[in-house]
Amino acid sequence: MDDYELDEALQGALDRLALLADLSDALASTLDEHEGLERVWRLLTQRLGDWCAIDLLRSDEAIERMCSGTREGGIETRSGEERIAWPATGSAGTLTPALGGTRPVLLDASALRSLSREGPWERAFAEETDRREVTSAIVAPLRTRREVLGVVVLGRIRPHPAFGEAERALVQDLAHRVGLALDNARLYAATENIAERLQRSMLPELPRIDGVLAAARYAPSGKAAQVGGDWYDMFELPGEGGTALIVGDVVGHDLRAAVTMSQIRNMLRGIACDRKEPPDAIVKRLDTAMGTLYPDASATCVYGVLHTDYEPGDRGRYLDYTSAGHPPPLLIPPDAPARFLTAGHGPLLGVEPELPRTSASAYLAAGALLLFYSDGLVERRGEPIDHGLTRLRRNAAQLADASPEDLCDRLLAAQAPDTVTGDDVALLVIRVLGAE
Repeated sequence: MDDYELDEALQGALDRLALLADLSDALASTLDEHEGLERVWRLLTQRLGDWCAIDLLRSDEAIERMCSGTREGGIETRSGEERIAWPATGSAGTLTPALGGTRPVLLDASALRSLSREGPWERAFAEETDRREVTSAIVAPLRTRREVLGVVVLGRIRPHPAFGEAERALVQDLAHRVGLALDNARLYAATENIAERLQRSMLPELPRIDGVLAAARYAPSGKAAQVGGDWYDMFELPGEGGTALIVGDVVGHDLRAAVTMSQIRNMLRGIACDRKEPPDAIVKRLDTAMGTLYPDASATCVYGVLHTDYEPGDRGRYLDYTSAGHPPPLLIPPDAPARFLTAGHGPLLGVEPELPRTSASAYLAAGALLLFYSDGLVERRGEPIDHGLTRLRRNAAQLADASPEDLCDRLLAAQAPDTVTGDDVALLVIRVLGAE
């Protein structure tokens, strides 16, 4: 081998290593399946082939075309638009080693012309290579140690040279990395889904209360586990005790915080139903119980009781409430500016149970809106909390005529661009209708 051939071989090896490194970087920077595969497609069409297609096997034993296209024509994403049956296990054919997950298949022009067209996928592949005038192709399995996830197909069109054994070995390595990245992305998505379902399963269905419309939302954070310690609650107290309204936030943002939240929420429910006492006394009992049962936990909470008695004048209701280190409730009267209920504020739970707590009262006229929320709705990184509260008051006041359900959705949308992405949000909204 002369110096020119040696330099050419060395440059080819360096190009292959650079492609492997770039592919690894592209996959490592995202856990979104679609985005990751589009990045793979771009790299392969720019650096290795004229045409690339990526097909994934779905749970219904059908192939889903994720992306396809040529270097000149650009990507043609058709995800979900067309599915064809995956080749049956044990079927024999030129493409069987790739479709079965054994090894990549290298096809020259002659092999492409003589492909079997018995199966749906093989027929679609042969028709597409004919239509695109592909003269050389590699079909490589995307697999993990447990299963085949799909295939990646690369093709070259004249006048570009045909693929050789070196390219087949390279594509095998590339496909292996893509398969592992897909497996990680799916594991991440499954973890997100399980965590969020766990969180939502802990949140109650709101009761129907005469003279009150209510709605609530839980919005998970953008973090990996999508699970945290925020919660809302609303339930009728025994006898004529009224309706309990609660939003709380356990410190932390992981599965442990979510489990602690569920335990604290249930303790508060039990204490509130067992003791007919003012809100400050109920929350003080909760703080004492936490100090004994969960000494390492801390939380904020606003606890209110909406009384059943109507005020004869305008059919409004009274609210007794207390706050344990929590953002103040927002009251929007029907004929007055929105204002925060800042009285009745005390220390957060889990700090010092012996510290005094106080309750406060507010009158909710018929038509009034009341918002309980967690700090994720108002906080912005690097901004004073007062700015976030002002923004909430302004946005909520503009939506005061909306139903509680509509207000929840529109308020979350209005606040979302400015919130801290690492925190979840709990929101409880009620409107007092008055006596019927």
